[in-house]
Amino acid sequence: MTCFRRGLGVMLTLCAGAVVAQPTAPVDPAVAFGTRPNVISARLSPNGQQLSYISGTKGAGSALISVTLGSDAKPRVGMVTDGKLGRMSHCDWASDSRLVCLVYGVTPGNPPLPFTRQIAVDPDGTNPRVLSTESNSYTRGFALGGGSIIDWLPDANGSVLMSLMTLPDDHTGTRTGSKDEGLRIDRVDTRTGQGRVVEPPNRKAEEYFSDGNGVVRVMGLYTTDGAGQDVTAVSRYLYRRKGHREWEELSTYNSSTREGFWPRAVDSDLDVAYGYKELNGLRAVYSMSLDGSNRQELVYANDTADIKSLYRIGRRERVVGAAYSLDYSHVHYFDPAFDKLMAGLHRALPGVTLGIVDSSIDEQRILVIASSDKDAGVYYLMDRKAHELKTLFVTRPQLEGVPLATVKPISFRAGDGTSIPGYLTLPPGRESAKGLPAIVMPHGGPEYRDEWNFDWLVQYFAARGYAVLQPNFRGSFGYGEQWLRENGFKSWRIAIGDVLDAGRWLVSEGIADPKKIAAVGWSYGGYASLQSAVVDPAFFKAVVAIAPVTDLEELKNERLHWTDYALRKEYVGEGPHVKEGSPAQNADKIRVPVLLFHGTEDINVDYREATLMDARLTAAKVPHELVTFKGLDHALDDTDARVQMLRKADAFLTEAFAK
Repeated sequence: MTCFRRGLGVMLTLCAGAVVAQPTAPVDPAVAFGTRPNVISARLSPNGQQLSYISGTKGAGSALISVTLGSDAKPRVGMVTDGKLGRMSHCDWASDSRLVCLVYGVTPGNPPLPFTRQIAVDPDGTNPRVLSTESNSYTRGFALGGGSIIDWLPDANGSVLMSLMTLPDDHTGTRTGSKDEGLRIDRVDTRTGQGRVVEPPNRKAEEYFSDGNGVVRVMGLYTTDGAGQDVTAVSRYLYRRKGHREWEELSTYNSSTREGFWPRAVDSDLDVAYGYKELNGLRAVYSMSLDGSNRQELVYANDTADIKSLYRIGRRERVVGAAYSLDYSHVHYFDPAFDKLMAGLHRALPGVTLGIVDSSIDEQRILVIASSDKDAGVYYLMDRKAHELKTLFVTRPQLEGVPLATVKPISFRAGDGTSIPGYLTLPPGRESAKGLPAIVMPHGGPEYRDEWNFDWLVQYFAARGYAVLQPNFRGSFGYGEQWLRENGFKSWRIAIGDVLDAGRWLVSEGIADPKKIAAVGWSYGGYASLQSAVVDPAFFKAVVAIAPVTDLEELKNERLHWTDYALRKEYVGEGPHVKEGSPAQNADKIRVPVLLFHGTEDINVDYREATLMDARLTAAKVPHELVTFKGLDHALDDTDARVQMLRKADAFLTEAFAK
């Protein structure tokens, strides 16, 4: 392994050398960009001597890989899933010899139902144990969720605290029958799968927080009616003082209005709960004491951006900072030692976004990922004692050597004079451009935002010669309560106006050829692309919509038999905007060709929305095509499907622009 010094005054040694196979040359752009990452969910073992990750395999398949660091041992292949019945979402170490993987899947049907299961395995895949509660012929109902790990119990060597759903049991007339139901907490041995109840089932409980030492300190409760329906967006939070079992009131939080304190983590040493609260219309980080005083303190707030997440470190998930985004991503570190550490890393690795992925128990070995607009990510292992930074592997080896495009923060004026932020990506090597084929790509959500980073969809179209503009339209998260408006559906006219104005800016700046500009989007982005063609049929010359919402009434009805139907109904709203804001109800206004992609097992946006749009476009005699991916969900997390989608979308736009 070759090591060298980098950066004046930086006490780090960078060591080159990867632990995975060398990348192969891409076959074509669609394959290069459509292939799923080679490394997902990388994690360090508690002692910091082993590393695991999930690797995308054929189609939607995945494999758990583990490797002993600093040795010549070959990587071990553990659990493997084919992606048809489920795929690994992430895996983590319960001990130095035991991993727990969350497997996610969708049951086919009408409607399709999502499910998760927690499965523990040895690094080589042996001794599998399902840790999730399994139903049987006596249980009333079916547990879709397989539970969550709320504490990795780093001192317990293989046991974890899990939140699990309890179902009533119809062993009528026997001592084993039970009417208990709701969320409970178990301490589970990952080697045997055996557990004992730590917190009894509570029908109203929605989440629990541990202190990282195996003690449950905070509980969140739904606000429900007598039938168990979620009738408001308000959650109630309770807490326990140290050494006590009684629950006391902590706070309430309204997820719709963002009012109140929303706890997200517990710090045992400081005896506080960290969480979010609004300050001057922006989300800030606060702490609330858990000693009975209910003392509340502002920990960190940014003047212009919402805090998007707490930054955690170690097996106890200790909170050390808060992340937010302006033009670029930032982390404010509360912990002075980590502030100094990350400042040194930024000097050693300039021009990238750095993230702490995981660490050993003693926090001396840290797994770091460095990424940028032109780099999907490189993993490093930092040894704080040795002052050494070792290169481990790249996340997408198939893109090594492929020219990638620069992503630049920009802003443009909307029709009402508001400055709208966004990101402009020009084809690789182009610092300026005139008269290019162009794409406006609104993001999903709508309460999401685009950021300065690597995006495989954007990079593919840039590689094919398109200029791509990603507008953070009003309705996006990150810019405060006023920017969110009501939401991107109730306030669709404003959001769609911003999307159209993004395209008009591209034309006015001379970047886009007005005859070769399209709207391309996924989920809400697909909705925005379609609705833009309804609002201004003459502007965009083609639309590509991936898993799009197409009918707002249908969007509400998709939750009709779920407990949160009232919340979805309130979120979308009632009134003329529902029909006027539905592309499927206004398909006769669209004048440009449309290409739709959708998976049949999509639980985020029902596949029926695509078939409805297909039927309405057919009736309106709008040239279009619906490409169906059987068995896939919203993410279309399948290499074959993504490659097909990229090729077809590029050919579709080329043909549309040639007319």
